Amino acid sequence: MTGFTALPDLAVRTLGGSVVAASDESFAVKENLLNPWPPAFSPATFGPKGQEYDGWETARRRPGADGDLGHDWALIRLGLPGVVRGVVIDTAWFTGNFPPYAAVEACAVAGHPSPADLAGADWTEIVPRSPLKGDTAHAFPVDAGRRFTHVRLSMFPDGGIARLRVHGTVVPDPAFLTGLTVDLAALENGARVVECSDMFYSSPDNMLFPGLARNQAEGWETARRRDDGNDWALIALAAPGVVRLAEIDTTHLKFNAPAECALTGIDRHGAASPLLPRTRLQPDTRHRFRLTSPEVASVRVDIYPDGGLSRLRLLGTLTPEAERSLTTRWHRLAGGAG
Repeated sequence: MTGFTALPDLAVRTLGGSVVAASDESFAVKENLLNPWPPAFSPATFGPKGQEYDGWETARRRPGADGDLGHDWALIRLGLPGVVRGVVIDTAWFTGNFPPYAAVEACAVAGHPSPADLAGADWTEIVPRSPLKGDTAHAFPVDAGRRFTHVRLSMFPDGGIARLRVHGTVVPDPAFLTGLTVDLAALENGARVVECSDMFYSSPDNMLFPGLARNQAEGWETARRRDDGNDWALIALAAPGVVRLAEIDTTHLKFNAPAECALTGIDRHGAASPLLPRTRLQPDTRHRFRLTSPEVASVRVDIYPDGGLSRLRLLGTLTPEAERSLTTRWHRLAGGAG
């Protein structure tokens, strides 16, 4: 992954994204748009509605009384609200039935709005009406510079789209972080893996996903090392804070868990402090450790020699300065929208 596609997909289903409404889904359901896996296709798999597609496909539109074809749309709630840096509209496997054009709008609405509530929202065009090709992933950089909670995908006039990816930077609501014990390493709180030694099998950001991993593919796993080194990942925390408890989870990693693990905290000036010494791990186990931590802005996790982690949680509290910084950023990018 390069450019904006290296950023988290704010809309993917595994991060809580949802297609809350669509104009039509006659041939293939709207929920497929946010599936986390690459689009799949099996030829000659015909169901009651025709060829089955791993995507969203609408009926063929016909002109109304006024001669207007209209267009189809899907309304998506982002699992992680944030600043959108780029959108991918993927027409994989749609060759004779893809839409010739598509556009994307975005809005920010507080609380938990219904589709009817969103109808009157202040929508901003982030991808103008653009031509599409069949069986192609179309990447569109976005430079809107503000936080969004929902996007609306429109295709003109109809057809099939396999996936919508909405890549960006998470901007959490400080109301759910300040004055509380929180997971400083959670992707949903704004943490990110900024460097790692190896991501052969899966992205290290997977360690920071919400919930429990359902299988070994939903964590971070490296290739087998054939040297004397070890694998590692550097996590920029949601904001500087004090880590009180670490949870290192090797669930589902039964034959490829690391033998040992260590944690090192790094403050905003680059000074390093040991948080957890090199410690033995067990396969398929949720390990928890109380920590005594200085204020840190990032944490390096070292695994020995290689293997994988299902989840990494770093529970703690933000520094007063970090709380003020998050609140300032929130008002600058969101204007107080939730």
